[in-house]
Amino acid sequence: MNVRADAVRNRGLLIEVARDAFTHHKDATLGAIAKEAGVGIGTLYRHFPTREALIEAVYRTELEKLCDAAPELLRTHSPEDALREWMNHFIGYINAKHDLKDALQAVFALGINPFEHSRAKLVEAITLLLTPLGATAEPLDVMTLVVAVSQNDDEDQAGRLLDLIMAGILHGAETRHAGLRSAPPAPAPR
Repeated sequence: MNVRADAVRNRGLLIEVARDAFTHHKDATLGAIAKEAGVGIGTLYRHFPTREALIEAVYRTELEKLCDAAPELLRTHSPEDALREWMNHFIGYINAKHDLKDALQAVFALGINPFEHSRAKLVEAITLLLTPLGATAEPLDVMTLVVAVSQNDDEDQAGRLLDLIMAGILHGAETRHAGLRSAPPAPAPR
């Protein structure tokens, strides 16, 4: 393995171990994270000079995974199934972000806003998922609804609520398509 590939692997491994550490052991030390990842503390500091830099990288990596899932789901699922599955991923992401809340507070205390670009990236992913459906729903509205559903601790009810969101999205898409099909022909020019 070349040096660059090794560095990329180490960075990814550190982020993965840190995500687990910060969500399950709020006081996890950087030394413990490096040890668990099987790298030296110097390697950790080369990639992440501060604890806050590592926390921010964990958050951004989770966001990227979520947003990168949209095109992949569209390649492997029907548009409806892709959107519904992505909503499940989004709820998982929100729950992970909630688990990282204490760690993220340290990032905010330094004046860094890791959420700064989140909204735009999420809206872009949702737009990508809505487009093949011909849906008229506003991506930001869909995002807001899914965030609200994620606050529910009852998984069965959360699933039903996501089904209702999907029904509303699909109804809007069907209405739009039906309106386009049944529109009267344009009058002939005079």
